[in-house]
Amino acid sequence: MAATLIAASFITATRLIAQAVVPKPPTPHSFQTLSLLGDTLRSLPLSASVRSRYEAQLAEARRAYERTPADVDSIIWYARRLGYLGQLRESIEIYTRGLALAPDNPWLYRHRGHRFISVRDFGAAIRDLEQATQLVRGKPDIVEPDGQPNARNMPIGTLHSNIGYHLALAYYLQGSFAQAAEVAQREVRAATNDDRRVSMAHWLYMALRRSGREAEAAAVLQPFTRDMNVIENGAYHRLMLLYKGILPPDSVLTVGPGGELSVQDASAAYGVANWHWYNGRRAEGEALFRRIVAGGQWGAFGTIAAEAELARLRARPSR
Repeated sequence: MAATLIAASFITATRLIAQAVVPKPPTPHSFQTLSLLGDTLRSLPLSASVRSRYEAQLAEARRAYERTPADVDSIIWYARRLGYLGQLRESIEIYTRGLALAPDNPWLYRHRGHRFISVRDFGAAIRDLEQATQLVRGKPDIVEPDGQPNARNMPIGTLHSNIGYHLALAYYLQGSFAQAAEVAQREVRAATNDDRRVSMAHWLYMALRRSGREAEAAAVLQPFTRDMNVIENGAYHRLMLLYKGILPPDSVLTVGPGGELSVQDASAAYGVANWHWYNGRRAEGEALFRRIVAGGQWGAFGTIAAEAELARLRARPSR
């Protein structure tokens, strides 16, 4: 008992000391990562208004972190705000600081795993997200607040579901389609709203198709209809209807007035490109993969997935 009290007092004292000292800022990086095709990725292409809003949010989160640098919520929000601005390596550094203070906190592993996906380190992402999965197993789920609220200001994600979503995605991007399907299937069963159902079923369907499990993939499509209550995952919903034959591809793939793809459109475009690919229209699929990458939205999951496809094509021996 005495040893336990001494240890607890030491931890408390350590945290109080940490809170009394303004922490140093994360190490700045001249570039964030290399794409899977070897391109240097520096800053996210954000509009002036979005960048201004994100910078104001980051400034507020930084002040909170400087006041309470040992508080996990302050750590997470500071790191999240860094990530929204494309400061991904800096974001990862802050999450890592948090894990030094709270090594069993699943939120820190969940968010750092997400940012490891962003910097194309799928192995590190899987390790973090598998660790988060172990830490939450058998525990009640918790709603995760949105960093950028949706139109109804109604969060659709939870700690458990966001761990599962990003873990399935990391396996998929790595090309481990069977593992991606296993995680995604579990999350489809656990989904409590239509936004989560369409997002998880989308990756499940594609993982099954890429694994050659067409009958299982067809069964995934059965419950999906036009009149689902989808708040923010409209692109995934339209893709599911495309796969089911209800919508044509031109109702899913959209571009801006200058031909640019938004983050959401990059994800939708990847679904259409992949649909061409696994249905035997390889030239159409590859052309769209290249168009997605050229769109410049390198933070989007659809862009990362398109890079992965092109990197695998590049790695194939020429005949």
